[in-house]
Amino acid sequence: MADTDAVRQRIESDAYCDTLGIDLVSLESGAASTRLELTEALTNFHGTPHGGAIYSLADAAFAAASNADGETAVALETNVSYLEAVEVGTVLTATAEETHGGTRTAEYEVVVTDEDDDRIATFRGRVYKP
Repeated sequence: MADTDAVRQRIESDAYCDTLGIDLVSLESGAASTRLELTEALTNFHGTPHGGAIYSLADAAFAAASNADGETAVALETNVSYLEAVEVGTVLTATAEETHGGTRTAEYEVVVTDEDDDRIATFRGRVYKP
C-alpha cells in the first residue's frame, strides 16, 4: 500500500506543472483532477490560450491518476480533441479517470471543463506499468 501523502507530495513537486501554474486538486486510486488559470503568459501568437497549455493540464491529470497508487506508470500514447475555444482568464479543470486497467497497461479518459462545466477538450491516454 502506497503512502498517499508521499505520492501526493511527489506529484505536486512536478517542476513543469509549477512553471505553468497547474495545481493538483484531487487524487485517488485511478483518478485525479488538476486546475489551471489561463494567463497571458500561456497564449499563442494569436493572443489566445495555447493548445499546449490545455494539453499539459490534461496530461498532468492523466499522469497523477495513473501514478496515484505509488507504482510507476509511463505514457505509451495520448491524444487530445479540442472542442471549444476559451479566453485568457478562464480557469480550466481536467478530470482523469481510469477506463481500463490491465496488469501492464491502463487507459484513461480526461475531460477538460471550464468554470461553467462546459467541455473544452477530451484527452485519452494509455500507460505502461513496468
